[in-house]
Amino acid sequence: MSVLTRRHLLRRAALSASAVPASRLSVGSAATAAAGTGATLTGCDAESDPERRTSPEARLGLRFPEGFGWGAATSAYQIEGAAKEDGRGESVWDTFSHTPGRVRNGDTGDVAADHYHRYLGDLDLMQELGLATYRFSISWPRIQADGTGTPNQRGLDFYRRLVDGLHQRGIAPMATLFHWDLPQSLQDGGGWESRDVAYRFADYAEAVFEALGDTVPVWLTINEPKTVVQNGYLGGHHAPGLRNPSAAYLVAHHLQLAHGLAVQALRATGADSRIGAALNLHPCYPADDSDGVAEATRLYDGYENRLYLDPIFKGAYPADVLADLGPDSRLVQGIRDGDLRIISAPVDLLAVQYYTPLYVTAAGGTIRKWPTSMASWQQIFPDGMYDILTRVTRDYGDVPLTITENGLPTPDVLGADGTVDDPARIEFLRDHLAAVHRAIADGVPLESYHVWSLMDNFEWNEGYEQRWGLIYVDFPTQRRVLKRSAHWYRGVIADNAI
Repeated sequence: MSVLTRRHLLRRAALSASAVPASRLSVGSAATAAAGTGATLTGCDAESDPERRTSPEARLGLRFPEGFGWGAATSAYQIEGAAKEDGRGESVWDTFSHTPGRVRNGDTGDVAADHYHRYLGDLDLMQELGLATYRFSISWPRIQADGTGTPNQRGLDFYRRLVDGLHQRGIAPMATLFHWDLPQSLQDGGGWESRDVAYRFADYAEAVFEALGDTVPVWLTINEPKTVVQNGYLGGHHAPGLRNPSAAYLVAHHLQLAHGLAVQALRATGADSRIGAALNLHPCYPADDSDGVAEATRLYDGYENRLYLDPIFKGAYPADVLADLGPDSRLVQGIRDGDLRIISAPVDLLAVQYYTPLYVTAAGGTIRKWPTSMASWQQIFPDGMYDILTRVTRDYGDVPLTITENGLPTPDVLGADGTVDDPARIEFLRDHLAAVHRAIADGVPLESYHVWSLMDNFEWNEGYEQRWGLIYVDFPTQRRVLKRSAHWYRGVIADNAI
């Protein structure tokens, strides 16, 4: 790997930017969203209607297709707690969060939102919101404490109760098999650098499929492999906390291999459930029109998007990325005969997660062009949602899509009157949903949309500093409060419109 390539990889991991974050700027306006979608504002235009200028709840008059699935999403380590109960083993995130200096304020997921004990009340809140679908993840160390062997029945029973509770409330379960909580014992043996871990993942997946079967209509395999690669192995600010560029893209390959093996494992059960991957996709745009910027943007897109999309849908890694890594890279050296056939086992759908665009310079860095949320890496650009959805359909065919994460953190405070006012979240969701509506109108086969997140949670290395939920969690008491955005979203679901 060249020094230049290594520098590009580290820069990409850090998402470096030259502009100062504008974390408190307005997310956007209803008028902007409507203009972007070509929506007709009934009765008067947005500029002359005071309500449309001032109220984030202002309607755009956009109705979604009948049967569109409205949902919300969470992940196991971020909400469950019960870190040492009922046979659960230690994960890399237990280790990482308990290492001084790794997580803001020394926070851990030991208790999180205590969902493990409070899931029945949380299910009732989902029903109150009117959710049609709920995307959650299964904790691998809760099923296999050390990542191998006979599954832990108490762990399986918890997810059986959760799935049964969803069905009883008319909510379709969507389960993710891996949302970053690798059993620590597997990490001690090499983690995702070890090819064997992909096969241990397939064994785990098979055990879960056998236990839950068709009660879960949609399975997702690996959540955001790119984040594991970039944050866990390049930047080092996620578990396992390494800065090892030579290992990072071998890890990417083994995560992809694990995805394909899990798809094969589900097919072997004969279940009617559907399966696919969950990828966070970042549309990449040239930062300007300088010489070399188009080529740099193309390569950046290769690392951000095509490295994960192409093997699944085309059975090959992008040639420009492989050339940039070089023939001696561990990724190239780690590909064995038949791997890409496994990785490209046909899927039933693709889960897309959209948070931010990237603007690439000729030097291979990035700059900011839009206001950011409290998460300084997140630029607020709703049109990026439209662009990434239409791009996937254009480049990879009419595979059914679901949005499984889209949201932002806001500085939510529980008021003296017991309410939580988060108008910026409503603006963000409304404007992104307007982009979603436009994509559907232009032929994107999108089935459902899941807000990130259902509730405030442990936000990885940010601890409890950032609140992403529709539901406010008062962590000292575990009290749940529907935010203003939750009441708005309930109305969107009821009307099937924004």
